[in-house]
Amino acid sequence: MSDQENYATSDLDIAALRVEYGVDAGDNHPGPETDLDESWLADGWEPLLRNWIEHATGAGLTDANAMVLCTVEITESGPRPSSRSVLCKGLSPEGVTFYTNYESFKGRQLTATPYASATFVWPALGRQVTVRGPVRRVTPETTAVYWQSRPRDSQLGAWASLQSRPIASREELDRQLTAVTSRFEGVDPIPVPPQWGGFLLQPEYLEFWQGRRSRMHNRIRVILEPGNTDTAAMKIERLQP
Repeated sequence: MSDQENYATSDLDIAALRVEYGVDAGDNHPGPETDLDESWLADGWEPLLRNWIEHATGAGLTDANAMVLCTVEITESGPRPSSRSVLCKGLSPEGVTFYTNYESFKGRQLTATPYASATFVWPALGRQVTVRGPVRRVTPETTAVYWQSRPRDSQLGAWASLQSRPIASREELDRQLTAVTSRFEGVDPIPVPPQWGGFLLQPEYLEFWQGRRSRMHNRIRVILEPGNTDTAAMKIERLQP
């Protein structure tokens, strides 16, 4: 039986899928004594986001630094949103850093419209964080430091793949990797590809979300001027769920 036939005969009731957040919802879920509170942002947004990523890592969650990155493409028919999961590879009071091929779909979209939204989601913890704001490329020096920390296989893959471009087959992609592996045999360190580098998402808006019972979730919004790291300049508000 094919996968498609399996899906067609599934009895799964998607509408009935739900999780009860909060007390007794699991060891990882925060209880009422750890309710998300405005005071948690006294030292700024970055320490709290970092703490939540560390908590997710400590809880054994895979890719705890993954975030869904949303960009926009402006077409003749109007703006078209696009989203994908990427890894946060840098966190500072200035913003969130991630790396990609500048010629990929997201790279071209961010170059044309340098504004994005990223959401970290940890369902097992009943938490998520959304970060929104302008985006700019990081310096070549910053890119080079991160590039040298990557595994060699990942570096070769970045050279081999013309990211987001069509290709005839998996075999052709493997041949490109083989050719690049041969090209850089004995070369150490492998240089950074000219089309590859980092972006810094500078928050002007963040929302910290924590699931609670009866759908009375905790939502704390932070509004700030992009690039302004002064915590006193933050506007912090609680939102209704």
